[in-house]
Amino acid sequence: MTETALNMELRATGEGEFSLSGELTFASVPSLWRKAKYPFPDTHGISLDLGGVIHSDSAGLALMVEWLRESNMRGATLAFQNIPTQMLSLARTAGIDAFFDT
Repeated sequence: MTETALNMELRATGEGEFSLSGELTFASVPSLWRKAKYPFPDTHGISLDLGGVIHSDSAGLALMVEWLRESNMRGATLAFQNIPTQMLSLARTAGIDAFFDT
């Protein structure tokens, strides 16, 4: 499974493992959202590697929060790996960094 939207790509890398790369911005997030509001299969454990994210703004952070919410509603856990410093700074500013288990 690979979803590409503008300068962003979500790729399955293994069983329940995914990587996201590119830019998570107001320009790219809506396109991915329209293609796949929740792109993960029904599984209990999902790992999302964000190490390939080169730029993120609050739209990228909002997408991660929405995927967390949707995972919780489905009874799944979503764990983020290699969270970019920029995204963590935004999460701290918003007071939601606890959701990212840093």
